[in-house]
Amino acid sequence: MNDALALLAGILLAGAGGHLFVRGALGLALALRVTPAIIGVTVAAFATSSPELMIGVSSALAGAPAISFGNVIGANVVVLTLVLGLALLFGPLREDPDTLRRDFPVAAGVPLLLAVLAWDGVLSSLDGAVLLCAFLAWLVPVIRDALAARDAEPVTPLPRPVRRPLLLGIAGLTLLVLSGQLVVDGARALALAWGLSEFLVGAVLVALGTTMPELATAIAARLQGQDDIGLGELLGSTIFNGLFIVGVAATITPVQLDWRTVAPALACAFVAVLITWPRRAVISRQRALLLFAAYATYVALVLGH
Repeated sequence: MNDALALLAGILLAGAGGHLFVRGALGLALALRVTPAIIGVTVAAFATSSPELMIGVSSALAGAPAISFGNVIGANVVVLTLVLGLALLFGPLREDPDTLRRDFPVAAGVPLLLAVLAWDGVLSSLDGAVLLCAFLAWLVPVIRDALAARDAEPVTPLPRPVRRPLLLGIAGLTLLVLSGQLVVDGARALALAWGLSEFLVGAVLVALGTTMPELATAIAARLQGQDDIGLGELLGSTIFNGLFIVGVAATITPVQLDWRTVAPALACAFVAVLITWPRRAVISRQRALLLFAAYATYVALVLGH
């Protein structure tokens, strides 16, 4: 199969698989009586990051973890600029106080931590363990808050069976498994053919494709008036990507990096969080223009190195 077609097919499968996996995961979470805000920052975020996770594991096992690192950093920038910018076109976003207190500082800290760990040009297995520990340090309070919220305000169980969301989740996961190797093989071949690094291909091309589930979920949440799910999903996705997926990939295979190429991407990811940070728990519609400009700057800086 042509390398470009393999990459395109893998990205399309990742998008379709992620969409099905999201629907299944959300259905199961609602059936288990989890509140919308917690669904957004945990289940929806983890489910929409499933393409990045599958590609991260596949690339690490194939000895090309730089594709995963580039994909994760690029995906985080896309999520906090293009995806959030498009969501803001539907109107301002109001944020849950717990998310402001707990998730925004962590989302801002992710690119800073990655920058510190990648300063020597490699993310080692030890660095991967540090990232996974940081992920657990964030996840435990989230789970604690979820249990407290569930006890305080029990949610009425859905009157529909669990079978349908379970089947959707299995179907989505199957497509994600199939997509992983296609994306890795196609991206590596194109990187060699175009004279680009595997990191750049992951940071631009692959990142756009694997963020389709985040885009679909964020827009659907806005149309349904579920702002808690929408923004929580985007923040949770960036945390999951930067800490868990990179941590897993680095633990499997150390990631060799060119600091001059990686630094602009990490800087843009950090600036994107700062632009997004709400004032008085509201993100105004006007910030969409700043976010779109930030993404254009990101592409120019990354491809310019």
